[in-house]
Amino acid sequence: MRLDQLTHSGADWAGLDVLVAGLGRSGFAAADALLARGARVQVVDQVVDQVVDGARTGVVGQRCEVLRVLGADVRLGPEHVVSLTHRPDLVVTSPGWRPDQPLLRAAAEAAIPVWGEVELAWRMRPAAGAPPWLTLTGTNGKTTTVRMLTAMLRAAGLRAEAAGNVGTALLEVVQQPDSCDVIAVELSSFQLHWLGPDRARSVSARASAVLNVAPDHLDWHGGPAAYASAKARVYERTQVACVYNVQDSVTEAMVRDADVRDGCRAVGFTLGLPAPGMLGVVDDVLADRAFVPQPQTSAAELATLADVQGQAPALAAHQVANALAAAALARAHGVPPGAVRAGLRGFVPEPHRIAHVADVGQVAYVDDSKATNPHAAAAALAAYPRVVWVAGGLLKGAHVEELVRQNAGRLRGAVLIGRDRAQIAQAIARHAPDVPVVEVASTETGVMDHVVRAATALAQPGDTVLLAPAAASMDMFVDYAERGEQFAAAVRRIARAAGA
Repeated sequence: MRLDQLTHSGADWAGLDVLVAGLGRSGFAAADALLARGARVQVVDQVVDQVVDGARTGVVGQRCEVLRVLGADVRLGPEHVVSLTHRPDLVVTSPGWRPDQPLLRAAAEAAIPVWGEVELAWRMRPAAGAPPWLTLTGTNGKTTTVRMLTAMLRAAGLRAEAAGNVGTALLEVVQQPDSCDVIAVELSSFQLHWLGPDRARSVSARASAVLNVAPDHLDWHGGPAAYASAKARVYERTQVACVYNVQDSVTEAMVRDADVRDGCRAVGFTLGLPAPGMLGVVDDVLADRAFVPQPQTSAAELATLADVQGQAPALAAHQVANALAAAALARAHGVPPGAVRAGLRGFVPEPHRIAHVADVGQVAYVDDSKATNPHAAAAALAAYPRVVWVAGGLLKGAHVEELVRQNAGRLRGAVLIGRDRAQIAQAIARHAPDVPVVEVASTETGVMDHVVRAATALAQPGDTVLLAPAAASMDMFVDYAERGEQFAAAVRRIARAAGA
């Protein structure tokens, strides 16, 4: 019952016994915020506590020192994450911790409430005057869309922050409510899973969106149904508009099933002509028939396809969809059409997302290392007519059969890397048996030079060498960014050698 009263930052948090699982960015922010309000906090992480010359090393070590000074009981090492040492009032978990992790499983079996950082952040908002949230999730395009949304909000003169799975930790933003007028919140399926059981959830966004749903993180969630169920939570208790993808019927079903606030309405976005209540495309114009006085007979022009394309060499369909979703969330918050256009014109795409690296010998080289699942890779492949595909890594339980089957006609060749490359090679052999495939078994640092040389040998004038791995990167690289950077560096070395 005490937890039910913790609905704002000024509630009585003092003396609450909290176990924080994980000392990453979100775990540190949670522990810091709880300590500041007088809670008793124990923090555990499997990372080994390393001390050099009497001082703790690395980011985790520094966070450990800070929290201990503030009064936390910090316990590092794998032996501290296998069981509960006492019965806390609450467990706050970092989003990456799986539900079957032994400590979290023990908490669930003991009926101890488990919250994620998002639930805690919502409950630590001020009782009055808190900035509203515009939330979005999806298998692909989340970061691009939340950045577009933030640009639109700022173009409207609002102080907007991007937070959650991108940008600043949510807890840091909500504890400085006077610093912004509205928060654009990107939410991963992990974060949404840890919103907690139905009764405990309290997040109520002004507007929310699911961009798309395709199999991803199935090893973490245990299957596609659980993954989709987590995504659907973004719509719960939405106040003004639930934004869904007309081309993705799963998102529409999620809206139909959502328990929303009175007066909340469904708003679709489509790459086709918009019906009343939707945003879509009319000729080369992004049009709004949802947030206008007479949607049956009129529409508002928001931007053009040229505004979305910007300086990019090609306009991909998924970029248009992202822009429409961002515009729908912005319009739900009252942003005028002119600010939507200005935001898109000023938007700078994220690195490693359909990033043109160079042209060498009439072949374009494109870095889309952020395509970490088959759905994202499909969107990238669809943007180019003829491709030498660089793919592979950790598939995370996802299947590539449909991806390869649908894009077999685009493939000039493929260069495959990473642990699960054989699965992609087998799919190509079944659906595109005439496409030449080079498998690169090496995991050494300089592997991308080999990869790019092999791709260059397969390419013909007019082709695109596309890094769109359809897989995560951690088997070979620190993250997708390092993978993309190494690819781009290898391309530039080839370009210099060719005098391009």
